[in-house]
Amino acid sequence: MGLKPGNESGFKSKDSGKQKQVLIDQNQTRQGFKSGFVSVIGRPNAGKSTLLNQLLGQKVLIMSDKPQTTRNRIQCILTEKRGQIIFLDTPGIHKPKHKLGEYMVTTAKESIREVDIILYVVDASVEFGTGEALIVEMLKQTNTPCILALNKVDLLKKEALIQKVKQFSELMDFVAIVPISAKKGENTDQLLKVVFDHLSEGPKYYPEDEVTDQPERFVMAELIREKVLQLTRDEVPHSIAVIVEKVEEKKNLVKVNAMIVVERDSQKGIIIGKGGKVLKEIGQLARQDIENLLGSQVFLDLWIKVKKDWRNKIQTLREFGYEADRS
Repeated sequence: MGLKPGNESGFKSKDSGKQKQVLIDQNQTRQGFKSGFVSVIGRPNAGKSTLLNQLLGQKVLIMSDKPQTTRNRIQCILTEKRGQIIFLDTPGIHKPKHKLGEYMVTTAKESIREVDIILYVVDASVEFGTGEALIVEMLKQTNTPCILALNKVDLLKKEALIQKVKQFSELMDFVAIVPISAKKGENTDQLLKVVFDHLSEGPKYYPEDEVTDQPERFVMAELIREKVLQLTRDEVPHSIAVIVEKVEEKKNLVKVNAMIVVERDSQKGIIIGKGGKVLKEIGQLARQDIENLLGSQVFLDLWIKVKKDWRNKIQTLREFGYEADRS
């Protein structure tokens, strides 16, 4: 199972929430086959992307210990004998500080519309705060069944976990509360069973070998951005964007040209590093992941461009694939 090499268009949804178009004939649905759309929401750094990679059994979403890593709503597709689940990975819900942040929060909130189930992921290792309270109040406004996944329980003692379950069960009526460790894969099979248990029989919306609705260029750009997040200091990560500008397929090689965008000249220097060391390492690590994605040898050419305050410029956000003008 994996992304198809050379698939530039992908299966990209233009709707917010549940897809209306069915990509596979509904008549092909066999008895007992379940399907549905599940919105995955939570605070920044709750572990949503880590969980989805774990459930899918492969790396589709980038991961970082820095919050607000996910910027777009990305559909991740899990297909097995029991059925097909289309997970909507969303940006962490937070108080926005710029136009990009506003777009991210709007995207997350829109994702709970018209889905079959909401999967609310909580970092159980941190204290309940105003951010979680905001999400709980938002969830109370919907009639959609909500499953609570208490993540990072490997960091808690048994007594603390019991108290955490009790605390959340008193806040609202979850259809299920499942303690998990996404990083270690603990109890994620049980979580998946709970999701399937609450889905109805339905069609197969995507081919079995599709794992995301995003085109390969998007995934490659995200893999590069992940390496920048990992290798640069705190003042850089949220100020960058990555745009894959050109992909050339040759006989035994795929050549990828990508632009890393920053907001300030000082950030450009940090990404390049002394003697180009940091940029070289970013390129090496990203190339390995892209080769795993495509299943072929890759030549990755990276360059850096400064666009002052790009996160607050609506036209630039639109150019970079963020629909900043959405309501």
